Amino acid sequence: MYLSPTPESMAALRAYDSNEPVSMLTMVRYREIADYSECPDLAPDLPISGKHAYSLYSKHTIPLLAAVGGRVILSARGGPFLIGPPEVRWDHVLVVGYPTIQAFFDLTQNPEYLAGAGHRTAALADSRLLPLT
Repeated sequence: MYLSPTPESMAALRAYDSNEPVSMLTMVRYREIADYSECPDLAPDLPISGKHAYSLYSKHTIPLLAAVGGRVILSARGGPFLIGPPEVRWDHVLVVGYPTIQAFFDLTQNPEYLAGAGHRTAALADSRLLPLT
């Protein structure tokens, strides 16, 4: 299960050319029921699906993404691989573009973003995030 970057992966990302645009290929697998144990202050009154929790995260994040000059380039339903391990599937795939690496860091370190990021943690069983330049 991979939900957050490691200090090493963040250091590697910081080494990218800070003025070059970057896109993030994001693949996510939802929990059947969202797990708000790490962020109970965000938990809804009744249990919701991981997919619903991720939609709350997206609704919260998209305006903040736009504020740093970013945008969702692709948002699509996933599924099993055509070429790849048959036991692996991704429920949702996104490509999010940023004008610079710094814009990505500006978003992910923004206190307003962090206040709603728990919806993402609650939503996901697993994820991958691949920077593309």
